[in-house]
Amino acid sequence: MQRRKIGFQAGLGSILVLGTLLAMVGQSVANEFQGIRRSKCQQSRDRTQIYEGTDNVLMKRLQALRTEMRVRTSTQSAELDAYLVPMYDEHQSQYLMEADQRIRFLTGFTGTIGEAVVLMRSAAIWTDDRYIEQADQELNCAWRLFRTGERPTVAEYLLSELSPEARVGADPQLVPHHAWKALETELSADYIRMVPINRNLVDMIWGGRRPAPRSGAIKVHPVRFAGERWDSKVARLRANLTAMRCDGMIVTSLTEVAYLLNLRGSDIPHVPVFKAYLLVTHRELLLYTNTSRETLGLKNHLKAHSCHNENCVQLRDYGDVWRDLRTLAQHWHRLLVPSAVVFDTGASEAIHATLPRNIVFERPSPIIFLRAQKNQVERQGMRQAHIRDGVAMCEVLSRLEERFIAGDHITELSLAREIDHARKTQNNSEGIAFPTSVAYGVHSSMPNYTPSNRTNIELSEGMVLIDSGGQYEDGTTEVSRTLHLGEPTAEQIRAYTNVLIGMIRLSMLTFPENLKPAELDALARGPVWGSMNDYPHGTGHGIGSYSSVRESPISISYTAKQRFTFKEGYFFSNEPGYYKNGAFGIRLENVLEVVDTGKMHPTGYKFLAFQDVTLVPFEQKMIDRTLLSVPEKKWLNDYNARIRQHVGSELKRKHKMDAFYWMMNKTRHVPEYVTEADYNGVATTRHDHLSIAGALTIGFLLTRFVLN
Repeated sequence: MQRRKIGFQAGLGSILVLGTLLAMVGQSVANEFQGIRRSKCQQSRDRTQIYEGTDNVLMKRLQALRTEMRVRTSTQSAELDAYLVPMYDEHQSQYLMEADQRIRFLTGFTGTIGEAVVLMRSAAIWTDDRYIEQADQELNCAWRLFRTGERPTVAEYLLSELSPEARVGADPQLVPHHAWKALETELSADYIRMVPINRNLVDMIWGGRRPAPRSGAIKVHPVRFAGERWDSKVARLRANLTAMRCDGMIVTSLTEVAYLLNLRGSDIPHVPVFKAYLLVTHRELLLYTNTSRETLGLKNHLKAHSCHNENCVQLRDYGDVWRDLRTLAQHWHRLLVPSAVVFDTGASEAIHATLPRNIVFERPSPIIFLRAQKNQVERQGMRQAHIRDGVAMCEVLSRLEERFIAGDHITELSLAREIDHARKTQNNSEGIAFPTSVAYGVHSSMPNYTPSNRTNIELSEGMVLIDSGGQYEDGTTEVSRTLHLGEPTAEQIRAYTNVLIGMIRLSMLTFPENLKPAELDALARGPVWGSMNDYPHGTGHGIGSYSSVRESPISISYTAKQRFTFKEGYFFSNEPGYYKNGAFGIRLENVLEVVDTGKMHPTGYKFLAFQDVTLVPFEQKMIDRTLLSVPEKKWLNDYNARIRQHVGSELKRKHKMDAFYWMMNKTRHVPEYVTEADYNGVATTRHDHLSIAGALTIGFLLTRFVLN
């Protein structure tokens, strides 16, 4: 009897424990699906949220969208239970014109990565880890906030919120085909349907307040900058299509259209492109854009007058692409439709829905790889553009230090405007490549902070992170530098030096051409990992030539899964960082060119190397040279010598002597041996976290000293 009682109690205990565990799991899942804890939304759930000012305006827009979801019908004449709002335009562009900033209009979030979902009783938005803090501040409390790449995914969230037979609507022109299909597959398990809504509901509530789409002039990009005629590029593309047994391809990426035809535009801020589709077949070329901007120069460039052969371009109205695709598809056996690759998301669901499934051949666009490998003219142009860019940065940074010492009032925004102005005064300048970021103090700990009128603060003694870039007719630049106005702490110096070491190690590498970019990430991150830290962005990405500052196929990130390798003539960024939440941040960024060493690997592959084309000094007082190995110090001295040679000569030619002397001081020689002062410093600070390479080098030198 006693045993039974004990057994019963044990069984009851197990049930209670199991119940408790299940309750805890349920609570964890519930919390997970509530989103990230919002710092501005801490009131208890039973209190009514009061929306005021901008938050109230945004709440009304959200309510108006829900009204449209009820009254606007699809082809089946039923209301929507959820509506997706992606951060894309019809071409899945990474950057958007104001008229396409639908998430910003609906939510107030100004970041460049995001995806929103609106249901009748909830609303959620996903964004990259770099924008979480920014989104938390900008979104009102009607929105749940989630990190992209973490649970719940958009599909998991919809499945938790919707019942079977629910309908999820989206504009098929704004959703990449691969994303649509993936979501459709996951939702179909619960009989939830994806419904294409061809009239964008956000545009409908935006109404007459929506800015008019930009439709600026299309200009010819001269061969003296492009390095190759457009008809030669088309011939190479057609050769690729022949090899894949394709009748043609639809080009949906705006940067690819601009590159292939040697044309540029101003439809999207900071990216020299124009809205257009391009249809390439072996017999014809059809460019679909706003025909109101046709000019005699454009027609002459494209040989568009009386075009009836394969070596001229027919100009057609932007909207005609849908009719022509349906008509011409009847004559094709196989059409290449771009698939997702690295930073490019491929064609939209609308493109795929227009074409018969049996003729669609999904592959990465060959234009991505033609564009990434710069020709000799483009390579030289990129180098020259970076020299002029270095001149602009030296001018601004030298004035910054002088004015700060004099006690001038300098804010983040005023310094950003000075940087932009300095770039625009350079030869061949076409403005900036992205909004200039000046992040002072705690703002520098936010990896993608961009100052605004609301967040703008005055610079005082402390850390300043500057991330900026320029567009020039002969190249695109991007550079990040971190300064300190005042005296940095030992912690800040260590962090800065570790970031610099990571950058140098990647720059110094010689490697076989079959090496995958993701495999290089540990070189740059290693010193930062050594301090038990990491940074939330990739170490590097491809960069265009008078094009987008971020382009495929190069992505240096240990989480990236790609098979594409480096080729001679590729340009990409090298940008390790360190961010201490709520305190300070550091990022250093150069653009590297891939060069051929002329040597062969034993397996027959070429040995490649990198050459820095960015030429802007580092912050000398932030560098602890005892942490640098001898090869790293030599690299730094060689780099500084190149700045003095190229940027210095240009500063003298332009009679910018204040900037010249500032640059000379910032690039002074670093002793490549251990001085007595360094030795004494090392001996008294052995508990500091030295880099492995630095420690080994010092140990080696001390050993030699003792033996001799």
